[in-house]
Amino acid sequence: MKFTDGYWRKRDGLTVLHPAQLQDASHDATSLTVFATARRVQSRSDTLDAPVITIRCETPMPDVIRVTVSHFLGTAARKPVFEITQAETSPLVRDASITSGALTARFRAGETWGLDFEADGRRLTGSGWKGMGIVDTADGGHYVHEQLDLGVGEAVYGLGERFGPLVKNGQSIDIWNEDGGTSSEQAYKNVPFYLTNRGYGVLVDHPGRVSFEVGSEVVSRSQFSVAGQSLSYLIIYGPTPADVLRKYTALTGRPALPPAWSFGLWLTTSFTTSYDEQTVTSFVDGMAERDLPLSVFHFDTFWMREFSWCDFEWDPRIFPDPPGMLKRLSDRGLRTCVWINPYIAQRSALFAEGLARGYLVRRANGDVWQWDRWQAGMALVDFTNPAAAAWYAGKLKALLEMGVDAFKSDFGERIPTDVVWHDGSDPERMHNYYTQLYNKCVFDVLREHRGEGEAVLYARSATVGGQQFPVHWGGDNSATYESMAESLRGGLSLAASGFGFWSHDIGGFEGLPDPAVFKRWIPFGLLSSHSRLHGNHSYRVPWLFDDESVDVLREFTRLKLRLMPYLFAAAHRAHTEGLPVMRPMVFGFPDDPAATHLDRQYLLGDDLLVAPVFSTDGDTSYYVPAGRWTKYLTGEVVEGPGWVRETHSFHSVPLLVRPGAVLAVGAREDRPDYDYRDGITLRLFEPRDGVHTVRVPGPEPTTFTITVADGTVRAERDGAALPWRLQVGTAQPAEAGATEPVLAWPPSAGLG
Repeated sequence: MKFTDGYWRKRDGLTVLHPAQLQDASHDATSLTVFATARRVQSRSDTLDAPVITIRCETPMPDVIRVTVSHFLGTAARKPVFEITQAETSPLVRDASITSGALTARFRAGETWGLDFEADGRRLTGSGWKGMGIVDTADGGHYVHEQLDLGVGEAVYGLGERFGPLVKNGQSIDIWNEDGGTSSEQAYKNVPFYLTNRGYGVLVDHPGRVSFEVGSEVVSRSQFSVAGQSLSYLIIYGPTPADVLRKYTALTGRPALPPAWSFGLWLTTSFTTSYDEQTVTSFVDGMAERDLPLSVFHFDTFWMREFSWCDFEWDPRIFPDPPGMLKRLSDRGLRTCVWINPYIAQRSALFAEGLARGYLVRRANGDVWQWDRWQAGMALVDFTNPAAAAWYAGKLKALLEMGVDAFKSDFGERIPTDVVWHDGSDPERMHNYYTQLYNKCVFDVLREHRGEGEAVLYARSATVGGQQFPVHWGGDNSATYESMAESLRGGLSLAASGFGFWSHDIGGFEGLPDPAVFKRWIPFGLLSSHSRLHGNHSYRVPWLFDDESVDVLREFTRLKLRLMPYLFAAAHRAHTEGLPVMRPMVFGFPDDPAATHLDRQYLLGDDLLVAPVFSTDGDTSYYVPAGRWTKYLTGEVVEGPGWVRETHSFHSVPLLVRPGAVLAVGAREDRPDYDYRDGITLRLFEPRDGVHTVRVPGPEPTTFTITVADGTVRAERDGAALPWRLQVGTAQPAEAGATEPVLAWPPSAGLG
C-alpha cells in the first residue's frame, strides 16, 4: 500500500505519525522498550496532545531481533499467529540498544531519530526519518508501516512464490493468497519474508495481508505495512543468504524429508481428460514397454464423481474395484497419489454430514458459507475446529488403508473473509493461514499412517511454515517457453522463501505443448527436486508428442535416478539445515555481482549448475562463475567467470559441476529408492588438494572421505581405508548389483 504523493507529501485523506524524538528507553534482561514522541519535545507544554509510539525489541534466538512498533496498546490479541520458535537467549541490553549474537539494534538518541541494525562492524540496514509510520485514514482505517533502507546494489529476494523478476526491487507486492496462475502478479504461496544480498532477512510477523513496496514507493527503501495499531517484524542476520535461510527455517520450521521414492517420475491422468482403469493401465504399460522408469501414478480430480468433490469416494462407473486396482499398481512397483481439496460440494454426502456436525465455515448469521464457483454449492471445512479436522483426516485415513500412498492437496487459496471461524480467528488473518491448517492436517495423517519419512504431499498453496509439509508445485502454468521461464522464477523465489522442495508441470498445464516445448521442459523437470508429467485437457505421456520425446524422457529420467545419492544428500540438508535443493545462483555466489539477477539458471544442490534451454533451436546462453567447471554430460571444461553461448540438441542441457566437487553417483537407473552405497561411483571434478567429505544417506548412512594431496588420492569409508578402483575418463554408472566402489577422475584433471 502506498501512503505518499511523491517524496514529500502524504496522500489526501491520510494522517501519519512518525517518531521524531526518543523520549525514554527501559529494559529488562531480555527486552528493550523505547518510547518516542511524534514531535520534538522542548518544554512541558509540548507533551500535551503529543502521541507516543512504542517500539519494543526482543530476541527469539541468536542473530535475530524482533521489533514491534505500536500506537495504541489496548487492542485485543487476534488469531491465528505464526508458530515461531522461541529459544532461550541472553541478549546484551543497555541504554538504547540490544544485541543478539552478532546482531545489534541501536536507536539514535540524539537530534536525529533512527534505528540502525548492525553486525560484524557494519550497518546492515535501518529505519530512518519517516521510516516508521502510524497511519489513520479518512474512513477510520488504521495502518502501521516500516521502511528499511536499501543500499546501492542491494537486491531483495523472496516474498513467496512470485513469477515476475527474481529480484523484487521496484515491485509492489501484496501478501494475499490467490488462484491466479503463473502469468500474473498473484501467487498461490505468499510469504511475508525476504532476504537481501547484504546479509540479512526480514520476516513480517502477520499472517494476513501485508503490503510491500520494495524500492518502489521510496526507491531507496523497502516498505511493509499492515492494518491495525501494531506491526511486528524480525531482522535475521546471516551473513550469507544461505545462513539467513538456515536461521529463518529454524524459526518457522524445517522441511520434512520426503521419501526417496517421491523423487522419481510422477505421471498423472491429467485434469479434465477422460480416463478409467484401462486408460491408467495403458499409460503404465506404455511407460514400461518403452523402458521409461515410473515411480508414482497420480489420479486427478475425476477419480471422484463430478459435482461431488470432495466426497473421497471413487466413481464406481469407471473404477469398480479401487482396492484391487491400487494393489495391481502396487504390485508393479508403483506408488499412487490422489487429488483432494478442502471444499465440500453440496451434492457430496459429506455436505449434510458436515452441516449437521458444525464442521463447515459459517457466516455471521449462522448460514454455511457457500458459492457455485468450482463446485456447485460448495462449502469449506473449518480446520480451526479440531473435530472437523479429525473428521476430514478420517476420510483420508480410509483411502490410505485402501492403498493410496500420497495426496495432492490442491487449492486452499480462495478463502472468504466474510465468515466466522470456530475458534474465533480473525477472517483477514485466516485468509492466508488457512492453507497451513489444511496441509498440516493432510500431512499429519500421512505421517501417522505411513510413518516418519514416508509422508509426502503435492501441495499448491502455502504461507510461513508451509515448507514443513513438502512437496509444493508451481500451480497452473501454460505450454510455452515463456511460462516455463516464469515457472522457474516462481520456484527460485519460493526457494528464497525457505521452501526446500519444489516441482512444476512438465510441458505446461494449460494448452497442448508443441513437441519442442515438451522436450525442452523435460530436462528442467527431471533436474528439479520433484518431477511430474501433468496437463489440463490433454495427456502428457511422451509418445503422444513424438518418438524423440520418449528418448529424451528416458535419458533424463535415468540421469536423475543415477544422481539420487547426490540429490538425496541435498534433500537431507534441506531437512536438517533448511537449505533448498534448488537455489538461486546468488546463494552459491553471494560475492559475484553477475549472479545477483540470474533467474534462468539455478544451483541443484551445492555442486550442480542447471541452465534450462528456452528455445526450439537450442540456442542458449548462461553464466559460469569463476573456476574450471565440467560439463557433466560430456566431460568438457568451461572456464569462468563469463557468459557462454551454445546450441543444444533436445538430448542435452547445460549441466555443469562445480570445480573441486566430489559427486556421488548411483549404480541404478530404474528407480529412485535403492541402496546408494551399492556400486557407488564418486566422481572428482577438477580436484583440489584437501579433504572432501561425501555423506551418502540411507538406512545405514555412510560417510566417504577423499583426501587429495600432490596428485594422489586416498579414500576412506566411515574411517576405514578402501581399495578403490580408479576409473579414468568420463564415468559411467557401475552395473546394477555391483558392490565394488569406483573412484572416477575425469580427464580434465590431468591424470591417467
